[in-house]
Amino acid sequence: MQGLKSGQRPWRAMVLATVAGAALTACEVTTTTAPQQRSAPQPKAPKISVSQAEARLAPIIAQMEPVAERECRARAPRGTDCDYKISVDPRTDIPANAFQTVDKNGRPLIIFTAPLIAETRNQHELAFVMGHEAAHHIAGHLTRSQADALTGAALGAILVGLAGGSASSVDAAANLGASVGSRSFSKEYELEADSLGTVLTKKAGYDPLIGVGFFERTPDPGNQFLGTHPPNASRVAIVKRTAAGL
Repeated sequence: MQGLKSGQRPWRAMVLATVAGAALTACEVTTTTAPQQRSAPQPKAPKISVSQAEARLAPIIAQMEPVAERECRARAPRGTDCDYKISVDPRTDIPANAFQTVDKNGRPLIIFTAPLIAETRNQHELAFVMGHEAAHHIAGHLTRSQADALTGAALGAILVGLAGGSASSVDAAANLGASVGSRSFSKEYELEADSLGTVLTKKAGYDPLIGVGFFERTPDPGNQFLGTHPPNASRVAIVKRTAAGL
């Protein structure tokens, strides 16, 4: 690469850890409040054990998984692994969360934490969160986010390298570019997952309009610059619009 001084690492190596990290957290549905925001106090959900969480999730998996896999085979690019594995995180000292990722063989994983399952009020909310996460895999958001990060890292490293920046400056620029790149379309991906997740939820026999109530109770991320999730109002609106067309 022109402009890099002797001893500087290629930008691809610099962002490898960043892109690998993205693979572990393709999407998160979290109820953690952003530090700069305040929200009305929410009643704490009763704690449940991992085995209780698994029991609560099992009937939702039984209905949602076949639908998600069928839609994945119909909609995802050829060659996509559609054999979902849906499970509860065995740890109990972690926040309420759910996320989609893949294992080393490319099998899609959807992982819930027991605290998140405890916070849901009905089967429709659990189904909607599951549909949202399944939709991320069908839409290829993990791969697209990694490409966004790689593009951002390349641009950052090239610009600073051509300007004669030091090795540490190029490293920093690559990391910043990867972070910005990975967030550039994250809100768009979330709304896409909300829309397709609405379809999956409905086809599995649940009501997405009840299910989206889970997001209405979570702290609103607002419309932060380069935030990873869109405002709750936007998410509710796209679910209602999608459901109206079904």
